[in-house]
Amino acid sequence: MKATRWVSSLRAVAVAAALTLAAVPAATAAESPAQSPAARTEVSISPVDLDGPAIETVQVTVKNAGPQRMRSLKVAFTGPVGWAVQPSVTAVSGSFAAGATASAEFRIQVPERRSGFTLRTFTATATYTGGDGAGSATGTRTETVGSPLPDLAAAYNNVGVTDESDTAPGNYDGDGNSFSAQKLAAVGLTPGSTVRALGAELTWPDVEPGTKDNVSSQGQAITLSGQGGRLVLLGSGVTSGATGTATVYYTDGTSSRGSFGFPNWSFDPADAHGATLVASSDGRNRPDGYGNAGIDYRIFAHSVPVDATKQVRFVVLPSNGNVHVFAMAVAP
Repeated sequence: MKATRWVSSLRAVAVAAALTLAAVPAATAAESPAQSPAARTEVSISPVDLDGPAIETVQVTVKNAGPQRMRSLKVAFTGPVGWAVQPSVTAVSGSFAAGATASAEFRIQVPERRSGFTLRTFTATATYTGGDGAGSATGTRTETVGSPLPDLAAAYNNVGVTDESDTAPGNYDGDGNSFSAQKLAAVGLTPGSTVRALGAELTWPDVEPGTKDNVSSQGQAITLSGQGGRLVLLGSGVTSGATGTATVYYTDGTSSRGSFGFPNWSFDPADAHGATLVASSDGRNRPDGYGNAGIDYRIFAHSVPVDATKQVRFVVLPSNGNVHVFAMAVAP
């Protein structure tokens, strides 16, 4: 239902709005297959039109995917901080059986849309007895305004690789140091080369040494398509605190999160934070030229889980500039 524009106050609209929460009759035993003990209550949220200012109707659907009848169901709904919702929570009387669904309508005040890329996350939580026995289940939906960056290359903001004949542009670690292009080439990392790690095929940055070639993570949203079981990231850290959370957004408006970390490009144990060593190059380029021969400077791979049943739309990198990413891809 298209939003009613600002013709009255939110309170007046909310009072007039009807709340629908009806248990769908349960299927007969012959119609409903046995439920797996691993089945979980499903909570889904309808699309939200962000073309404000407006008051939008949002429908939350709860499906009892558990083996028992569900009772004492309450549904709560929230939007971004500061967005008014009516009602904030509602209850349904009675019960509904395995496979049955219930829906609740909420009204939310959508402000005037912002320019640029913005994420808006909506959350619905169902509490209940019976069903899958978990007592509660939560669903989220993320809508966007604008578009994320088209690819990782569009987010490059750091020079991590330089030629030994011109080391001045490098500043991988904040102290003017960088990987040696010659030493990386010696271990197979050349511009545009394929890197196979953790089941993924990644492409090493196809740029000239001395130009921006990696992302110092600052929460950038990067377009990435694919379907599989994990998001693989290739990079390294510049301190021992190069950890964070990557958020994967899917084409259906849902998202998932996973934590990962990279060891320091040198000195940390190679398996720190659960990472996998991909390549080691000898020495590094310093502002005054190549040096530190005999010390390894390294590239790692790490991954976060992805819902293999869904299509990836984009990824938001961690908000930790110590995490440097050269490439990423979805792997089976």
